[in-house]
Amino acid sequence: MKDSQEYLNKKAFFDSIITLYGRNVVTEILDDETIEIHKLHLATSNRDEGVILEIKGVAEQRGVEIKMHSKEQLSRISKNAKQDQGVAIDIIAPNYQKSDKIEATLGDEFRLLALDGVQNPQNLGMIVRSAAAGKIDGIILPTNSSAKISPLVIKASAGTLFKIPIFYCKTLEAPLATLAENSEIYALSSHAKDDIYSVKTGKRVVFVLGNESEGVSPAVSRLCNKSLSIPMQRGVESLNVAVTAALLAFMK
Repeated sequence: MKDSQEYLNKKAFFDSIITLYGRNVVTEILDDETIEIHKLHLATSNRDEGVILEIKGVAEQRGVEIKMHSKEQLSRISKNAKQDQGVAIDIIAPNYQKSDKIEATLGDEFRLLALDGVQNPQNLGMIVRSAAAGKIDGIILPTNSSAKISPLVIKASAGTLFKIPIFYCKTLEAPLATLAENSEIYALSSHAKDDIYSVKTGKRVVFVLGNESEGVSPAVSRLCNKSLSIPMQRGVESLNVAVTAALLAFMK
C-alpha cells in the first residue's frame, strides 16, 4: 500500500524537528525570535517557580504550545534524562533532513561537506557559516561521535544554521557508500600529495573533513576516491577544520 501524501508531508515535517533540552538552552532558544519553535515540553515534576515560570511566560508570549509530561515521558523526548532538567524544546528546521534525501533535494549537481567526527560545537557552527556563505550546497552530519546541534552551534553559525541543508545520518559510511556510485569523494588530509587546487572536480563532489585531532577515520577514508591537502607555507603543518571548510567553500 502506497503512503498517502498527507502521511509523507507529516513525516517530512517531523524529520525536520530538532529537539534540545536543559533550562539554560531552552531559555536561549525562546529568547531568539529568529528560531521557529514547534513545542515546549515540561515535566510535571518541575516546581512552578524561578526559571520555569520565566520559560512558561516567554513561551506563552510567543504563542508556543506547551505540553506537560511525566518525568519519564520527558526523558524519552529529550533522550537524556540526566541532563534535561525537566525541560525540552522542538525547533522547526526545514533544511534539517535525513541523508537519504540528498539527491532528491539537490538534484544532479552538488558540492557537499561531510563531517567525520567534528566534535567542537564552535567548529561546527563556523563550518555551517562558511558553507552557507560559499559554494557549498549542503552538509552531511553524523549523529554519532560528532557535535550535536546546540545553542553554541547556533551562536557560532551567526544565524546561518537553518539557511543551508544539513543532512543527518548515524555514521558517514552509509550515505558516502551510496554517493560513491556516481560522485567524487575527497578526504582532506595534511599528508596528501595532491592539493585542493590541483584537481578539477566534477558535478557531484563531496569533501570529507575529519576529527580535530585524528583527521578522517580509516573506515571513511576507504570510501574516498582520493586524499587532498591544503598547500601551506613556512612549515605550518595543519589548519583548524573550520578554516579548511572556509577554503573549500570559496574554492573555484
